[in-house]
Amino acid sequence: MPPPADIVKVAIEWPGANAQLIEMDQKRPLSSIIREVCDGWSLSGSEQFALRYADGPQLYITEQSRGDIKNGTILRLAISPARAARQLLERIQSHGIDARLEALKELAKLSADPTFAAEFINMEGIATLARLVESGTHFGEMLAFTLTAFLELMDHGIVSWDLISLSFIKQIAGYVNQPMVDVSILQRSLAILESMVLNSHSLYHRVAQEITVGQLIGHLSNQEIQTYAIALINALFLKAPEDRRQEMASTLAQKHLRSIILNHVIRGNRPIKAEMAHQLYVLQVLTFNLLEERMMTKMDPNDQAQRDIIFELRRIAFDGESDPTGTEKRKAMYTKDYKMLGFTNHVNPAMDFTQTPPGMLALDNMLYLARVHQDTYIRIVLENSSREDKHECPFGRCAIQLTRMLCEILQVGELPNEGCNDYHPMFFTHDRAWEEFFCVCIQLLNKTWKEMRATAEDFNKVMQVVREQITRALAMKPSSIDQLKNKLRGLSYSEILRLRQSERLSQDDFQSPPIIELRERIQPEILELIKQQRLNRLCEGSCFRKLGNRRRQEKFWFCRLSLNHKVLHYGDLDESPQGEVPFELLSDKIPVSDIKSVLTGKDCPHMKEKSALKQNKEVLELAFSVLYDPDETLNFVAPSKYEYCIWTDGLCALLGREMGSDLTRSDLDTLISMEMKLRLLDLENITIPEAPPPVPKEPSSYNFTYNYS
Repeated sequence: MPPPADIVKVAIEWPGANAQLIEMDQKRPLSSIIREVCDGWSLSGSEQFALRYADGPQLYITEQSRGDIKNGTILRLAISPARAARQLLERIQSHGIDARLEALKELAKLSADPTFAAEFINMEGIATLARLVESGTHFGEMLAFTLTAFLELMDHGIVSWDLISLSFIKQIAGYVNQPMVDVSILQRSLAILESMVLNSHSLYHRVAQEITVGQLIGHLSNQEIQTYAIALINALFLKAPEDRRQEMASTLAQKHLRSIILNHVIRGNRPIKAEMAHQLYVLQVLTFNLLEERMMTKMDPNDQAQRDIIFELRRIAFDGESDPTGTEKRKAMYTKDYKMLGFTNHVNPAMDFTQTPPGMLALDNMLYLARVHQDTYIRIVLENSSREDKHECPFGRCAIQLTRMLCEILQVGELPNEGCNDYHPMFFTHDRAWEEFFCVCIQLLNKTWKEMRATAEDFNKVMQVVREQITRALAMKPSSIDQLKNKLRGLSYSEILRLRQSERLSQDDFQSPPIIELRERIQPEILELIKQQRLNRLCEGSCFRKLGNRRRQEKFWFCRLSLNHKVLHYGDLDESPQGEVPFELLSDKIPVSDIKSVLTGKDCPHMKEKSALKQNKEVLELAFSVLYDPDETLNFVAPSKYEYCIWTDGLCALLGREMGSDLTRSDLDTLISMEMKLRLLDLENITIPEAPPPVPKEPSSYNFTYNYS
């Protein structure tokens, strides 16, 4: 029969005696149990004794903590916390050096115990330790144990840090400022100063007057105290008034803090432990938080100095183009240039920077790119401004939204999280790491835009892919900006699609036989749903451009499927339409019954022609043709990868063939997962029959609107 839940079997030790094995009744008062144990060893004055754990931190057991005792625990009978505190307080004030050293050593160990600490503090123990430090008569081990005990006692939060005297602060700061001090003393002094700064606003100012950043940076070359020094720098940085933080950051830059941390810490010969990683993360966050002011500052459209920055962006991009003499002509030219720069407001681009975040920070980033990486800036702007196929990547709009995205990813303006160690070594490799990070990412955005063959309507989809590319690259912890570039090169748009597909397939939750069976049942319904969506898009129609020798006189044509899915209507247009084109304006048509097949890529007739050999790979990937009786073809070049997938899938569905594009596979996985999650919410009430029922004819319970990314 098992023992009652309130009974725990423990062993209790006492020096020089055999251990007692007892069954401790947790309902009995602890004092009664201690009295019984003392009687077993013929010890009088049981009120002077207490129980402690024999292993680990050896904490005292109280009525509040006794519930943590487990069967088989080894305890030790010891003098009570009050008696121990009284004895140690007397011994640390004795005249014998050896006795005082032993007492301080024991005090440093016992001070971590909250029960003992409360008793020692009630006897004015902290004030006694402070006087010992202020006297300046303790050195070496004795001082190290004194500081350890002081810090442990204060960490219990029983006494306010505001009670610490100025003379004590000066003495501790003196240990930090001295060139030759024992490492153990220096560690504890730095830790005490850090606690002062973090726990008291008034003490921050006092410590800041006694300690200079330059003195702290000098300690970073010592691997034994690096963590403590950076922790104090972070504390001073965190608690500094806003007007002092920029000044402090400038001082840290002048003292080469970043390069010292990079060479002596990140690239040092010791592995970085968890506490150091946390302090590097905190420093990273606090450094990026200096951007918050600019991030939350709106541009003043009437501020000429701010407007001059936009003028400089225009000048660098279009240098050499002389301004017209007339005011109206100059205004028209500026408007055209601002449109080519990709601003949303072509007349007054200053209005683009009135939203916060990212505010003026976006303009700062753009100016840095234009000045420091001028060739890259000019290439991005001119490359996109010269395009006439609606696939231009708007630099201004992209730069503003990218800045906002980077602020979100790096949590600019948010306080550091306790226990987080997520620092990025590459941000310690460059004095302008934020700006360089932006420059890399804006080039990535431009590259991804081209890979997706995106238009203005795809802007948000591109930004979603770029966010995923950046977060995946950061998760690999690149050690430098160049390594970040290499990581991003391997995360092309096609690779992102492949990773998404792979991750969906590797979800363990969807590999069990019942789930696979449920997936197979759902798939026909979902495929029918996707088919209807594709056909609906064909009924809405799309605009295509004609490829000819005279690209400047580019023409368009429109194609759409009849509402009864029996006829393809198409016809030429003078310009790209806004919205649907009525069937009446489309003069040509092809009966669906006459369509023989659908060709794609290099199999298309218009891709085999001599002139088509000049087409690039992107055009080849967007080409498809409809073959119909009698041996005629209707040739297409889709405006984007999304439209290509929609039309090829839709035409295959019309002909009763399998829809095989990457888009359909992605949609199928996404929608099946959504439907399965909905059904699995009530899985406990589902009884799967032996034979699957027929696929229901009713439409799906939710509407499907595709979000391509």
